[in-house]
Amino acid sequence: MKTQPDTPIRVLVAKPGLDGHDRGAKVLVQAMRDAGMEVSYTGLRRTPEMIVETAIREDVDVICVSILSGAHNAIFSEIMDRLHDQGSNRISVLGGGVIPGRDIAHLKEMGVREIFTPGASLVAIADYIESLVSE
Repeated sequence: MKTQPDTPIRVLVAKPGLDGHDRGAKVLVQAMRDAGMEVSYTGLRRTPEMIVETAIREDVDVICVSILSGAHNAIFSEIMDRLHDQGSNRISVLGGGVIPGRDIAHLKEMGVREIFTPGASLVAIADYIESLVSE
């Protein structure tokens, strides 16, 4: 991991929809905190509206959406639309979880910056976020 910036990177880890499994999200939260980032976690079963409202209120740099339910196309579309409608396009959105490879290009076309599938290195995710925010 790179050196820590003077102002901590602010990250929101979100668990949308009906998915009740959040072990991976909690591991990600701890890894990002260990990397020196300020991290908020939404808890389970949040709507895209709730996620965007929290991201704006918390003034985050990045939203990390952890999804296992298979509803990723609809949920990411709504998150991206709501960020656009709120004029918050500066907030980068990343995805993680069980997302089929065939859907990744579509998600990136709608503005999701990167997708991390199971087995992704926590260090690689932290490094990606640091590079993304420093752009």
